[in-house]
Amino acid sequence: MGVNRRQVMTAMGAGAVGAACAGLLPGVAQATPAEAEDMIKSLIGTAKASEGKIQLKLPQIADNGATVPLRVVVDSPMTEADHVKTIHIIAEGNPLPGVASFHFTPKSGKADVQTRIRLGKTQNVHAVAVMSNGSVWRTKEEVKVTVGGC
Repeated sequence: MGVNRRQVMTAMGAGAVGAACAGLLPGVAQATPAEAEDMIKSLIGTAKASEGKIQLKLPQIADNGATVPLRVVVDSPMTEADHVKTIHIIAEGNPLPGVASFHFTPKSGKADVQTRIRLGKTQNVHAVAVMSNGSVWRTKEEVKVTVGGC
């Protein structure tokens, strides 16, 4: 009893679909804290990040990781001489650690961002602010996620 061409093609198609779907399963591909830290280093270069000036507001517990409210506020006068250039959001446990980057000019008026992000699991979320004078400020918050959103 031989196998015909149609059966071989069907089996190959099923295998390809299975392999493609395996990447969609939660928990299969997630960044690590080390990968998140490497990404932060690639964004800020050799600058030393300090604590302070930046507030990251997230819920302590997110019932649904698909829509987690986030707010970042940086204490800055937003003048030509002293303003926020960029705010980066990094999540340690998402498939890719980079969540968002927001760019500012002195004409932005203030460095205050509100959005919703997706989190795949309980993890630390980092906010990094790069200032016009080259200084870098950072903070992080842990969010406990009950149902993953990635």
